Amino acid sequence: MSPTRLLLPLSLALLAACASQPRQNVTVSKQSDCPMQLKTGQNLILTLPSNPTTGYRWAIQDSAGGVLRRLSPEVYSNPEDAGLVGSAGQSTWRFQTFAAGKGRLRLTYSQPWAPEVPAVEAFDCAISVN
Repeated sequence: MSPTRLLLPLSLALLAACASQPRQNVTVSKQSDCPMQLKTGQNLILTLPSNPTTGYRWAIQDSAGGVLRRLSPEVYSNPEDAGLVGSAGQSTWRFQTFAAGKGRLRLTYSQPWAPEVPAVEAFDCAISVN
């Protein structure tokens, strides 16, 4: 059998395999999106409301390190159409699942220079990776 005759069946098999893969990026933006069931190799994009001009920042307390690997540092963005100095925006983190297991992704929203003051918000998400 010639190599060109094998090309079509192999291409179709590859397309079928790709079609059955889970979506690569999963976005979480609120507590009600949790708990999360993910597959190994998927990306988790976490986006939370944020306004660093008030002195408050999200801090990762537990990064589900046994199942998630951080792909990038926190990225802050604010809506360009807000037009107001100090307007709220959002903070985004990217993670990738790398191992099967369970973990918790926990963040707190507080003023870093005032550790005695309790956090004003918290995000806690159970992560399960198959």
